[in-house]
Amino acid sequence: MAYTHNELRHKTLAELRDIAKDIQHDAVQGYTQLNKEHLVVAICRALNIEMHEHHDVVGIDKAAVNSRIRELKKRRDSALAGHDHAQLRKVRRGIHRLKRQIHKATVLKASPQ
Repeated sequence: MAYTHNELRHKTLAELRDIAKDIQHDAVQGYTQLNKEHLVVAICRALNIEMHEHHDVVGIDKAAVNSRIRELKKRRDSALAGHDHAQLRKVRRGIHRLKRQIHKATVLKASPQ
């Protein structure tokens, strides 16, 4: 059975050891002595499972939004240097809104299985 890293993390230590006993790989040698975190990593190595989730930004042009954020950061630095607190607040809110826009458009990429 194919597992994902997220599925393995949510299993109990007994379930992980049961999975590891059927695997013949150097990474899971001594699985009975490993704690849960180390055992999850060892099983992922043995089964060639990626240990992090991939995310995609859908529905917006991420490169354009990031370039706007960089421009706003330059304006923020000049507002800081000039002690212009009103402009500084506007620019910081703009940066925050753009970062939230990227965050809302981020979705978990479907794994190829």
